[in-house]
Formats: sequence, C-alpha cells, structure tokens
Amino acid sequence: MIRVLLADDQALIRAGFRVLVEAAPDLEVVGEATDGQQAAALARSGRADVVLMDIRMPGVDGLEATRRIAADEDLAGVKVIILTTFETDEYVFQAIRAGASGFLVKDTEPADLLQAIRVVARGDALLSPSVTRRLITDLAARPAGLAPTASTALSALTDREREVLALVAGGLSNDEIAARLYLSPLTAKTHVSRIMTKLSARDRAQPVVLGYETGLVTPGHQTQIP
Repeated sequence: MIRVLLADDQALIRAGFRVLVEAAPDLEVVGEATDGQQAAALARSGRADVVLMDIRMPGVDGLEATRRIAADEDLAGVKVIILTTFETDEYVFQAIRAGASGFLVKDTEPADLLQAIRVVARGDALLSPSVTRRLITDLAARPAGLAPTASTALSALTDREREVLALVAGGLSNDEIAARLYLSPLTAKTHVSRIMTKLSARDRAQPVVLGYETGLVTPGHQTQIP
C-alpha cells in the first residue's frame, strides 16, 4: 500500500484528491497538511511514501517544505510531487532542484495522477505526462547560469555514464536506454543506479536537471546522443 500525504491550503482541493486517491486499491491517504511546515512534520509522523505538494501555501510554502523533506535523512524515502495550477509556475524548476520527484498541473486526468503516484513511489522514473517535459525544457532554457556543482558532478561520471545520463535526462526508460545503446536491460539499469549513486540523487528527477544544466540535453531536443 502506497501512503500518500496531501498538502494544500484549500480544503476543497484536498477533499477531491482524498476521494480520488482512496478509491484506488493500492493507495491510502495518511494525512492532510494546510501549509509546508505541517507537510514536513506529517511526512515524518505519517510515514508517507509520496507527498502531493501544492507550491503556493501560506507561511512555509511547498518549495521550502520540499527542501526540508529532501534534506532530512530520516525522510530519504519520501517522494514529493509538486502540484501547480499554472503550467508556467516560476517555482516548478526550483522545486525539482530542491528535491521534488516531478510535478503535475492540477487539471491532470485522474488516471494520470494515480499512475504518477505509483511511478514516483517506485523511484524509477520522472513523471511522464507531456506537460512535464514541456515545463522542464521551458524552465531549463532560462538563462540562470550553470549551477556551481553541476560540472563537478559530471566529471565524476565515465563517458558511458554521461551517455546514459543524457538519455535519462531525455526522458528515456531503462529499457529504451538499453535499446538505444545496444545494452542488456540489466546493464542499463546498473549504469543508471551508479549514476544516481555518484550524483547522490534521490530519484531520476535530479539527473534530469543536471542533464539540462550541463548541456547534455538541450531544450527542444530529446538527447544529443545519435
């Protein structure tokens, strides 16, 4: 059973998500938070697997709450899905860099939301709805400059691992990476695991960000690997 925490300051939205999540046989709601501070606390006490986190909440917002959860070693297994009303929300990219596993707009189809929770709970993929890639590429294209640690992190990877990272950042699954590079699925999975270990990544969202920051993947292009 996947344990889900709902964090949103609007009671009606929380109620809607609760009905949707609890209708799924493999999901359960373990708490509701009205602000980021409460969300971080309930993530611990409720032993949540996934937090559906609104960005704009009073007091401690969803961005800061995501940072707190990502920085807490006791919450290493907790995944955060950022929920936003607007596709161009200024804080979405920052939230992923802060440790979120991905994001969805609030008008996402119910089935897509439930599947996103399951995917993120497994920790094996960034959310895949088309809006995700569009938002990441739009936000990554902004001239924010290379993060100081990005080039250093990249230097720790082998040439093959850089190839694999580019494909991960391009949104490919392990099986797709294996096919592209003529590897076995197990070898592709091993490469991805080693990359995440070297980058101290919680899940595949952080390598995606690094791929854009370092130019391995450029906005509008899936990957630079032929």
